[in-house]
Amino acid sequence: MSLSASGRALITQGNFFDVHKIEHPSVYSKTKRFIDIIGALVGLAITALFIIPIAIAIQIDDPGPIFYSQIRCGLNGKYFRIWKFRSMIVNAEHQKHLVQNQAKGHIFKNENDPRITRVGGFLRKTSLDEFPQFWNVLKGDMSLVGTRPPTPKEVAQYDQHHFERLRVKPGITGQWQVKGRSSVLDFEEIVNMDTDYQLRWSPLYDLILILQTVAVVIARKGAY
Repeated sequence: MSLSASGRALITQGNFFDVHKIEHPSVYSKTKRFIDIIGALVGLAITALFIIPIAIAIQIDDPGPIFYSQIRCGLNGKYFRIWKFRSMIVNAEHQKHLVQNQAKGHIFKNENDPRITRVGGFLRKTSLDEFPQFWNVLKGDMSLVGTRPPTPKEVAQYDQHHFERLRVKPGITGQWQVKGRSSVLDFEEIVNMDTDYQLRWSPLYDLILILQTVAVVIARKGAY
């Protein structure tokens, strides 16, 4: 894995990436944290209602773990473990090199990824696979609204301006979710949306994005 100059400098600091040591005002907002806690509790309650049928469906379709976890980079690049319902075959990461990346930049996406199971496809289109992340929100690793949480390998390739997106907590949803979800295939476009979110942020704007996300998910726009 080749690292950018900035990526090498930050990797040497361990699992914490120093991004100017200037965090976004949303990090200190008690209102945002209150919204996160209430939303996480509601989300986990809904998850509890669906977990048994989802678990059964996953096991019937492709026996193996119910949950999928992966190390991601959060605020200032600090490592945390993200949780999802498993939507791919077991050991899908070991077959990633066999799948063509249709995205441009430091993200990986494929519209017809053969590693996605039948149940996994449904979970992704309905965003049910994301529901375990409400636990990440309750713990404080994530927020309901923020930026897409990158992997350490992605961050290691960042150019300097990309690190700006790590000044806020990653979110279950954000502008990328509302404005295209998986159909956004250019990493620079995601960075621009993340930067725009930071400029426009307010608790009210978070609530607006949450409501817009619900509408997008119900309509199943841009998901695969």
